[in-house]
Amino acid sequence: MSDYDSPWKEMLEGYFPDFMAFFFPEAFGDIDWARGYESLDKELQQIVRDAALGTRLADKLMKVWRRNGAEQIILIHTEIQGNRDEDFPKRMYIYNYRLFDRYDHPVVSLAVLGDASPTWQPRSYSHSLWGCRVGIEFPIVKLRDYQKRWAELEASNNPFATVVMAHLQMRATRRNPESRLQWKMRLVRRLYERGYARQDVLELFRFIDWILTLPPGLEARFQTELTRLETETQMPYITSIERMGIEQGIQQGIQQGIQQGIQQGIQQGEVIMLQRQLVRRFGSLPAWAEQRLVQATRQELESWAERVLEAQQLEDIFASE
Repeated sequence: MSDYDSPWKEMLEGYFPDFMAFFFPEAFGDIDWARGYESLDKELQQIVRDAALGTRLADKLMKVWRRNGAEQIILIHTEIQGNRDEDFPKRMYIYNYRLFDRYDHPVVSLAVLGDASPTWQPRSYSHSLWGCRVGIEFPIVKLRDYQKRWAELEASNNPFATVVMAHLQMRATRRNPESRLQWKMRLVRRLYERGYARQDVLELFRFIDWILTLPPGLEARFQTELTRLETETQMPYITSIERMGIEQGIQQGIQQGIQQGIQQGIQQGEVIMLQRQLVRRFGSLPAWAEQRLVQATRQELESWAERVLEAQQLEDIFASE
């Protein structure tokens, strides 16, 4: 999974004011949104290119204006990771002073943490010697804390309420694919119940679909339920876009007039879905893994799909029983 090509980043780009309003309302109220905001991601990458940041899903640098007319550059670093990172506060400090040195504007560093630790609360970094002390204090949001505020999430129309719920259920259902299926359907149904516009439904569905991955068998059940939902609501926003692999295979079967073509197309669709899940989990696939997928039987595909949620590395997926 590319650090800079994820739905987390897309959500930040498309819904930045909503992000600020949801997670950092005090800062949101001090920003003059009427003047717009400017993404400085290219400049950010120049600043941090030589400082490894560990596992994260997105980081953003935005230029905004305060209500008093003063420019303010905000560095938003969003890190969703399963393990605590002791170097994280130091990196926040490094990025902050590098950005200030480059732009000579006030820099505000903000962090959203998606790890599972209840005790890891990194809010500052400093060092001192001989009376000289430097450092940083920065606000953080801990996604796991929203579990106790579930009713607030359910009641909110802010798109990041859905993002947080999907993240929490991703963690809660890691070992329970059946429960994940139910929660995935519940969250998608909520998109229609909250009255989101079509484009918002599509963007949020993309995030939910990306983070709550399912084995092919359960994915097929999800698609059936999704079709039923869109029939009930008479809003075919999502199912109007066919699964490319399955659609091509079925068309091939119709043209050939034989059932074998349909079955081959369905298997091709299963390969595509498993490939997508593996890329999300482990990043770009090496050639040997792509070859294994192409040559796999349906039984092998089903067996490998069951391992996606628990495998620690790509090789574990294809290991012999």
